Amino acid sequence: RLFGSVTNYDIVEALKALGHEVERSQVRMPTGALKQVGDYPITLDLHADVTATITVSVLGATVS
Repeated sequence: RLFGSVTNYDIVEALKALGHEVERSQVRMPTGALKQVGDYPITLDLHADVTATITVSVLGATVS
């Protein structure tokens, strides 16, 4: 379980860090924000007829 959640903004920022430009409105999260550790399929609506599915891995961090 996470102390926060992963939102479409977080996904856009992670993709930007990898060199991919995606708008928040293009990220489809059918179950809403991600609140648990795991792998989640996320759909990107890149164009009217073009969609892509990516896997987002949510990892827990240890606090020391």
